[in-house]
Amino acid sequence: MGHDGQGATEALLADQEVRLLIDAGRANEANSLFDQLLAKVPPGLDPWTRAAILTRRAVAAWRLKRIPLALELAAEGWSDIDAEKPTGSYAADTLGRLGYLLDGIGHRRAALEISRVSVEVARTGEDRDILAHCLQGLAGTLNFRACELPPELAEATFREAIPLFEEGLSLATEGRIHIALLAAYGAALAGVGELFRAEKTANEALTLAARQDNRWARSVGNWVLSMVRRRQGRLDHATGFGRIAVDEAERINDASLLQRYSQDLADICHENGDPIGEAEALRRNISARQTAIETLQEGLGQALEQRRLAIRAQRLATAAQELATRDPLTGLSNRLGLERSAQGILDRATASGRIPWLVLIDVDWFKGVNDAAGHAAGDAALREVAQLLRAECRGGDLIARWAGDEFVVLLTDAVTDHSEGRTSPVGVAVAERIRMAVDQHDWTAVLGVTQRPTVSVGVATGHDTLERLFANADVALYRAKRHGRNRVEVYTPSEDYAIKPPR
Repeated sequence: MGHDGQGATEALLADQEVRLLIDAGRANEANSLFDQLLAKVPPGLDPWTRAAILTRRAVAAWRLKRIPLALELAAEGWSDIDAEKPTGSYAADTLGRLGYLLDGIGHRRAALEISRVSVEVARTGEDRDILAHCLQGLAGTLNFRACELPPELAEATFREAIPLFEEGLSLATEGRIHIALLAAYGAALAGVGELFRAEKTANEALTLAARQDNRWARSVGNWVLSMVRRRQGRLDHATGFGRIAVDEAERINDASLLQRYSQDLADICHENGDPIGEAEALRRNISARQTAIETLQEGLGQALEQRRLAIRAQRLATAAQELATRDPLTGLSNRLGLERSAQGILDRATASGRIPWLVLIDVDWFKGVNDAAGHAAGDAALREVAQLLRAECRGGDLIARWAGDEFVVLLTDAVTDHSEGRTSPVGVAVAERIRMAVDQHDWTAVLGVTQRPTVSVGVATGHDTLERLFANADVALYRAKRHGRNRVEVYTPSEDYAIKPPR
């Protein structure tokens, strides 16, 4: 056996020891050992093995009334294998225990369906004990389902459970699973009226339970004897066995058993004309149900709070990332935002056969605007330029404040025929619209009678990197400045040409 397989086996054996302590009613020892195991999940496990360990621990946490932890472990185990097709023994083990948890929170139909799947998957594996455990889980769920049905329907469900128990007993001839199968098998036999066999099976289970200090089996065995005596009409004896079953279920913190058995005990007391016993059994039943509801509500509340905190943390992280890539003055992307997004835009343009364009905009004589009107007015002017850029660009264009009074627009254009001057390339057309919008804008509200700002624009295109596009656009921008400002220049490798503003 490899190191990883050995680690998994050791972890599963340790989890089984916790379960034995729980079944013995030794909750303090179980909690102590359980806490030691929580931090130990062997590394390098395949998804289903890891999920099996996590869901076994979820069941232990559930039995120890640590409901939020149980839900967390179950969710983690399920998320590990959510996209995986269930195959093999560990997959079956995981599904079987998830079925147990679903049954515990009252989703009986869902529990029955997933338990059936667990048996089907277990039959494809090689672990006899896991198959036996899955058979016990499905048959036990059928037993409880039968108890909730009218008598005319219950017998058929009990009969469906019997061959499952018998198959499981043929696989597990000793140990905890054998006792669990044996005890619950007696209930199915009693349910179909085979009272002699049911009593014999229950007594055999109780003998083994006493040897192994298994209070879970002691609870189930006494419930079976209570069922037998009730069917025989010996209600005093049925009451006695029923009280033992309820006491043991309460001692091992098994809410499902406690609710079922206390309800049955109340019914027996009612039939026996014992209102005091009936009232006490009903009190314990209501208390068990209320405890289960409160525990689930607490677990749900904590899960929702954890979810709320996770969402809040995610939003804060997203906001922090957004702030890191956003210019606080204009609300445009900043240099970091441009650099982070540009490569994706360029890659998509190349893949789709589109042409990327980079438009570099510089506010003319901006230092003079600041000197004449003040820095606050200068900041207002930059915000106004940003609004004009938004108005003249398309929704998918990336607009950024590069630095100071420099802005960048990165956009793409479908390949079209621009020959004979019939159309203008989109990048050039956007650049000219921006220049005209700034030149013709009414700046009185922002700058009063101060010198009106204009922009010089350099444009570059081609399937290049952002750095190359920016360098080429910068060459064109420098030419626009040199040729008198308030104009658009386009960089081309072979020739220089300008689109001059209308006079």
